Formats: sequence, C-alpha cells, structure tokens
Amino acid sequence: MWIEDFSGVKAMFDRWRAEGVEDLRAWLKEDVSRVAACSGAIRVLQVNRRTLELFEADNHEHLVANLGSVFRDDMLTTHIEELAQLWDGKREFSSNAVNYTLTGRRLDIQLRGSVMPGHEETMDRLLLTTEDVTDREAARRREEEQRRYAEGIFEHSPVSLWVEDFSAIKMLLEGIRERGITDFRVFTDVHPEFVRQCMSEIRVVRVNNATLDLFRAPDRHTLLQRQQEIFRDDMEKHFREQLIELWNGNLLHSREVVNYALDGTERHVLLQFSVFPGHEADWSLVQVALTDITARKKAEAYLEYLGKHDVLTRLHNRAFYTDELNRLERKPLRPVAAIIIDLNGLKETNDSLGHEAGDSMLRRLGEVLNEAVAAPNCAARIGGDEFAVLMPGCDWMEVAVMTENIEKLLKINNQFYSDAPIEIAMGAAVSEAGEGMESVIRRADLLMYARKQEYYAAMRKGAVRNASAA
Repeated sequence: MWIEDFSGVKAMFDRWRAEGVEDLRAWLKEDVSRVAACSGAIRVLQVNRRTLELFEADNHEHLVANLGSVFRDDMLTTHIEELAQLWDGKREFSSNAVNYTLTGRRLDIQLRGSVMPGHEETMDRLLLTTEDVTDREAARRREEEQRRYAEGIFEHSPVSLWVEDFSAIKMLLEGIRERGITDFRVFTDVHPEFVRQCMSEIRVVRVNNATLDLFRAPDRHTLLQRQQEIFRDDMEKHFREQLIELWNGNLLHSREVVNYALDGTERHVLLQFSVFPGHEADWSLVQVALTDITARKKAEAYLEYLGKHDVLTRLHNRAFYTDELNRLERKPLRPVAAIIIDLNGLKETNDSLGHEAGDSMLRRLGEVLNEAVAAPNCAARIGGDEFAVLMPGCDWMEVAVMTENIEKLLKINNQFYSDAPIEIAMGAAVSEAGEGMESVIRRADLLMYARKQEYYAAMRKGAVRNASAA
C-alpha cells in the first residue's frame, strides 16, 4: 500500500484546463514527456512493509530514491489511463501495469487508487494498492502465445483446413437411431434426401488461407456463399460414406474425393475428418483437412494412359490390344470383327527421308483411326507399321462401313499432305460360329498381307514400265 500526494498533478490539470485542453488522453499521447512531468509531480508519503518486500527495498528512503528503477519503460503509457480517470472527475481508478523491483525483476501488478475522503479538492492524499499478479499475467501470456501459435499453424498450414459444427447432424443421426434404424446404409439407399438434409446442416466455423488458394476464392465470404459450386456431382455419394463412418462411431476417417474450384477446375483431394478432442459428445467442433492430390492423380492417370496407349499415335498399344483380345475371347458376345491395317512404304520412307518423316506418317494414320473408331470399338498400334481395329458385336456390313470411313478420312488427310500421301493395306474378318479370336485375327492378317503383296507388285510393275518408257 502506498500513500501519495497528487497535489502537484492537480495543479498541472488546472493549468492545462485553463489553456483549453479537453481530451487529456490525446494530449498526453501527443507528447509522453507530459506524462513524465505528471509522474515527477507525485510525492510518495508512505508505504507499508509489504511494499518494501515486494519491490525488494531496504526501507522507505531506499525505495523513494530508486523510483526511476521501479517505474520505467512502458509504465508511462499505462499511467495515461490512471491520469485520465482522475481528469474525468473519478475519485477511484484502476489499471494493469508493469513495475520492476530494485534488483530488476519484472512485476505485473494490478493497480488500484482512490482519493482519500476530505482530500478531493486538493488530491494531496491518495491511497494506492499494488497487487502482484505476475503469475496470473505470465499464465495469460502463455495462453495468448499458445493461441497465436495455434492460429498461426491453422492460418498458414499448406493444407486446406475447415473447422465445422456437426452437432445438428449428430442429433439427426440420433433421431433415426431412436426410431429403431439399425442398417444405416440401407436407410440412406431408401432415403437419399436424408443425406442432403445432413449436408445442409453443416455449419462452417472457420477456414484458413490455404482453403481460399485451393478453391480460387477471393475471400471467405465468397467461398462460403458459393459452396454448392465446390461440393457437387459425386460429393453427395462421398458424404454419405462419411455419415456411415460416423454412424459406426468412426470419428476419425479419410477418403479421396473430387471437389471443384470456383473457376470450375477439378480438385482431387484427400479428405481427413476428425472430431476435436472434448467434443466427442456433441460434434460441435470438427476439423476437415483437404490435401490437394490433383497433381498426383494427373500423374497416375498419365502413367495409366502410357500403360495402355502408344505415345506417337495416341492409339491403344499392344498390351491393351492383347488384354482386349483375351476379354473378347471370354465374353459370349458374337460376332466379333477385326480389321488389320499395315502402313505401306514405311521402311522406304525411313530409309530415304529419315525416321522423322516415318513418324509423321504413323502419327497421321493414328489421327485417321482415332477419328474413325469410337467405343465400344477400339483401334491399336500392334507393331511398327501394323494396326488393328476390334469391333465387338459387328458383322460384315458394319465392317464395310468402317473400312469405307477409314479410306475417306485417309483421302482427306492426304489432301492436306499432298506432297507425302500415305497408303494402307487392310484385311478384315468376322468371327464364325465357335471360332476363337486368334483364328479371326489370323484370317484378317492373311487378307491384309495379300493386299500388301498386291500393292508392292503394282509398285514394281509401275517401276518396270517407267524404266521401259525411259
């Protein structure tokens, strides 16, 4: 406890009022030396023994002689509020401040002051108490640091984080459980509207910066207003699986889902759901973490594509062709037609013009076949210059339409490359009763080879004719 004389401060107040000062807080903040002047006008008249112990002073004189060590640093800033309360006519004031012991130890204090009765006009007697709240303030600062640390982790996490309230969903699930429902999967099969109702009951509490980046949202308000653009298409099916996990008591689970950014682009994400500790009873706080795996999915899709396609022609490759033959062999669907195609003159082109010219011919034939052949039929490059078209469920009439279409498209392609036309040899076969796929392919291949022999025979005959004419 301190008894202090504030009459010098009162005199300053009177002078400043006469000079027209109205807002003391602003006046003091404008020039902190004015606060120092007020502080210097205060006289310490008496302190109790607890004060001497708290500030580690030997006696009253020792304390007063070292007040500059006690009241320093940001003490002047907190002193403004105490002075302003007196200026406003209050006879009691309080504030939180930082003092220091004479050995330099920091003290967080709760300061309370009051003008003693009979001294209101002169303010020459004020009673002040300083309560040591260092432990409390240290705990508060630790809590604040932990809060900032947690918020920093949340806001700056590279993963999209959503804090949501699932309490309404828990009540809905409990409601149908009380109705005697035991098989929740069957229930949602029969009542898909229940899944949509649960989706509508999700309450988003907070999202982090990575969420805005992931979904290309300019701000949180826009993101939350346009959630239906993010969670659409198959999301209801995935959310149903989440509900089944929750129904079964799995409060921590994950799955891969597809969401959409606000610009319409796909986002493949790994969704990880967890109920916050301490909220298992009501699910009022849950966290949903979305890790962007779009690049990984694209890489996987490309690797899968490479495993089934020829990079040069963009047709299916021989591995896919072999698997398709085996599949057709096992299936009862008949008839099955096959067209075997060979690119004439590839070796001669490679030898005379180089492999780049030969690759161009292969690429062009790939373009023709990709245009002509559509599922359930498939076209594949099965060798260097050899191609195949498999046509499940097709007869000779459909084969004729396909070969005619290929020839028409090839003719159009050659018009664009009139200086380097390409020619092909084709052979086709349609499965007969009880015939295996290997036999069908062999018959088509023999017919293609016969057409190819005719092509080269005509080429040789033309070369001899030209030589004779010369």
